Amino acid sequence: MPTQTTGHFTFADWEERAVGRSDGHPRMAHASVTNTFSGGVEAADTACEYTIVYLTEKTGTYTGMELFHGTVDGHEGAFAVEERGSFEADGSVHCVFEVVPGSGTGELTGLRGTGSFTARHGEPSVPYTFAYELD
Repeated sequence: MPTQTTGHFTFADWEERAVGRSDGHPRMAHASVTNTFSGGVEAADTACEYTIVYLTEKTGTYTGMELFHGTVDGHEGAFAVEERGSFEADGSVHCVFEVVPGSGTGELTGLRGTGSFTARHGEPSVPYTFAYELD
């Protein structure tokens, strides 16, 4: 049975650039992001890369990969997650993520799991949930 853990993360840096034509919609962008996680997942300065499709100026979808070096409930190591989400006109961002199979190292070798978060525009801290298993 998976272990449930929760916490919060904050955006430390967001650098976005247009990919291809930037006039009209849909349009595509690439973002490099740094986050800091606390709670069940403790990781500073994660490396995250997103590909974003803007359907309008304020709505769209994205996919991405994020690399963590830190701990999960005290187990130390590194792992990667694949993320898929959407963002709405009200500024909310909805995301689900899954651990990339085989990416866990150290005490996180064999890590499997899924999680989610919803970010609200203007809120500096984003709550997340993560259900995981360790071999």
